[in-house]
Amino acid sequence: MDDFSATSGDSSSTSTSSSLSIFTNYPLLSALVSFVIAQSIKFFTCWYKERRWDLKQLIGSGGMPSSHSATVTALALAIGLQEGFGGSLFAISLILACIVMYDATGVRLQAGRQAEVLNQIVYELPSEHPLAESRPLRELLGHTPPQVIAGGLLGIVTALMGHVIIFFSGQS
Repeated sequence: MDDFSATSGDSSSTSTSSSLSIFTNYPLLSALVSFVIAQSIKFFTCWYKERRWDLKQLIGSGGMPSSHSATVTALALAIGLQEGFGGSLFAISLILACIVMYDATGVRLQAGRQAEVLNQIVYELPSEHPLAESRPLRELLGHTPPQVIAGGLLGIVTALMGHVIIFFSGQS
């Protein structure tokens, strides 16, 4: 009985320190910070161009830079810097990043372009047509290659800055 109580006490303190370590998880923080920066850039760019605040820009997809690309690139690079570039974790994160960025410029971009065409067709329907009152499809789904590249560069910069901060704070 004493062994069990000693073990359970250790596991609760370990789980507490494990749950707190999420706030010091460099790859996770790099990915999240990169996502927030990319979405913020879209938000302020929208205000600059259109002189209006569009809160959808903080959570929406599409636009410059690609927050998906920024997130997965920051994650992959941070894992590589922390765990090494020869390990399985880096390989998994790199493949994930490649798939996400390929999908953003391929399938999702084409789906957005198709939505534009379909919305135009529906707009031109006579008012008595059953689809004439249908809600428009979202058109901004994917990214152009420059948007993906910009997101990737943002992810690289974010992960490197995080690495430098950790290095100079002595937490490596």
